[in-house]
Amino acid sequence: MGTARHFLQLKDFTLAELEHLFGRTVELKARQRQGTLYQPLTGRTLAMIFEKNSTRTRVSFEAGMAQLGGNAMFLSTRDTQLGRGEPIEDVAEVISRMVDLVMIRTFEQDIVERFAAHSRVPVINGLTDEYHPCQILADVFTYIEQRGPIRGKTVAWVGDSNNVCNTWLQAAKIFDFNFHVSTPPGYELEAARGEGFRSMHLECFKDPHAAVAQADLVTTDVWTSMGFEDEAEERKRKFAEYRVDADMMRLAKPDALFMHCLPAHRGEEVEAAVIDGPQSIVWEEAENRLHTQKALMEFLLLGKVDS
Repeated sequence: MGTARHFLQLKDFTLAELEHLFGRTVELKARQRQGTLYQPLTGRTLAMIFEKNSTRTRVSFEAGMAQLGGNAMFLSTRDTQLGRGEPIEDVAEVISRMVDLVMIRTFEQDIVERFAAHSRVPVINGLTDEYHPCQILADVFTYIEQRGPIRGKTVAWVGDSNNVCNTWLQAAKIFDFNFHVSTPPGYELEAARGEGFRSMHLECFKDPHAAVAQADLVTTDVWTSMGFEDEAEERKRKFAEYRVDADMMRLAKPDALFMHCLPAHRGEEVEAAVIDGPQSIVWEEAENRLHTQKALMEFLLLGKVDS
């Protein structure tokens, strides 16, 4: 359907394209800090479809589109016929004739794939159960901003092998860094996701302390993602040894950073002393959702901009 470019998984973009986005992110962030008006998307409209609630995703996309001169339209399933069973394909056909860009935050990856297949305009995956490419776009940029090139570094993931973990795995291959994953038994990374990955890009550990040893970046997420709330108590028991605490962080490199995509549950997946400590860059990471997504929207609508 047309030639619209979509961002449904991180691997939809090449390394060169992602590096271009990072370059634009630096420029757009600097302009924002300086108070310089830059509105190349004047007259453009972003439709934001939310089947899953969000704070950071909504605020970053809505504010970002406004700063670029465009308009953002919030649509929940209560506001659309999607919630009443209208085929996704039909919704895509209609909405994409009325707006310039669509961001969808939903459950199955299949929903954004089907929507994109019938959309005349670019579609952005704002989160699905399988992938969260906008988050990892911001996370990788944040690491580079703080520490320089990520190539050859070691990123340690501790906890649930969820959508964020899946997307970090894609990033490891694209950006050529080591990815250590440690999850409780029964919550391992799906074997198929690791197929074709060299051991240097993916290594799985039963012991989270071994995974974190000499890591450059330690990251985690809530033990219970949206849609799995009925498993919360069981997960608390099974994940108890997978809390990122000060002792665990001491095993990483002395200048290692800590990330969390938020919201965080202090005392569960991360100790307060870590997330609120000197190695944590969670607030910078959260802010960079705004800047990287502005670069993404600019690229999808205008192509490579160098000014």
